[in-house]
Amino acid sequence: MTSTAPVTGRAPARRRARTPIVDADIHPVVTADRLAAALPEPWRRRFLRFGLRGAPPPAVYPRVRHGGMRRDSHPEAGPPGSAVRPPGSDLDLTRSQLLDPYDVVAGVLIPMQGHTAGAEEPAFAAALCRAYNDVLVTDWLDPEPRLRASICIPHESPAEAVAEIERRAADPRFVQVLFPSGTFLPWSDAKYRPIYTAAAAHGLPVAIHLGGTEGHRGDGWPSFYLEQHAWYGNAVAVALTGLVAGGVLEAVPDLQFVLVEGGVSWLPSLLWGLDDAWALCRDDVPWLTRPPSEIVRERVWFTTQPIDEPPVPAHLATTWEQTGMTDRILFSSDYPHWDFDDPITALRVLPAALRRPMAAANAARLYGLTLPGSEA
Repeated sequence: MTSTAPVTGRAPARRRARTPIVDADIHPVVTADRLAAALPEPWRRRFLRFGLRGAPPPAVYPRVRHGGMRRDSHPEAGPPGSAVRPPGSDLDLTRSQLLDPYDVVAGVLIPMQGHTAGAEEPAFAAALCRAYNDVLVTDWLDPEPRLRASICIPHESPAEAVAEIERRAADPRFVQVLFPSGTFLPWSDAKYRPIYTAAAAHGLPVAIHLGGTEGHRGDGWPSFYLEQHAWYGNAVAVALTGLVAGGVLEAVPDLQFVLVEGGVSWLPSLLWGLDDAWALCRDDVPWLTRPPSEIVRERVWFTTQPIDEPPVPAHLATTWEQTGMTDRILFSSDYPHWDFDDPITALRVLPAALRRPMAAANAARLYGLTLPGSEA
């Protein structure tokens, strides 16, 4: 966790990273005026007159102040009378605080607004997600070649979600399909299979990011941020168990999942427990013909943030090595949140043999990116 910088002006340039960084979790924000401009009628009028079903992140966060954002990540005010722009809405500020000072050679955009928009009434949800994706192209991808994006989909309306995947899949700058952890039904429910199948058909991983309409933990809203931050992995672990036991990973064999913002250190004990339970109860899940840990190690990726900070730093490397999946862990900063992980310091407790692949190479392999110096 990186402490919030004091509000003394824009963050100064930092020392450069020794290795290139690929950041798997950057949060852009599409402001209401930009979203309205991208919406066709009658959806623009509906949005302006009635708004959305629920407040999108960060307004829903129990992070008490500043929407959970770094205090220095608020763009400077425009002319008198102009709307206040939220953190994550300014590409130049993202460049100056993240991309440039840390040698981020590629960053994957995850617009959290897609979490809640995807659960609106089907036609409205589809229009909102199309608009978010359109704005990502014009405001972020076109002017900044280092960026990639996640396809926002109306995840509770699979037919419309598949249509949006089909519409965006030909653009190589969209590198994954965004899915929230907080869905109406378990991830393993057959309702969502068409989405998974469509993503797999286009070679796109499904990135499941913490959040959504249900909450952040799988058991209701937390009252304190301490609960939320310290146990982000809870919802992700529960959902991963459902994906495995429900046979999703077997039913859609070409699909890769990326579990974002759920941490990693809970994984070894879960894999041990899954394998042990499978050995005892395999008749209950006959579609699982091999130990669950083998399946997870072939099909699932994880991101680092919020990185664990044990009192003995070496314990972190030991725990992650116990996953047997260090080649599937991606660095993520979670910019512009206040508990953002600094791309240089977050991984420094790890030995170089673990740190360097996680900084960039693992993500480059998953997303098909070419790193500097690796060109043929």
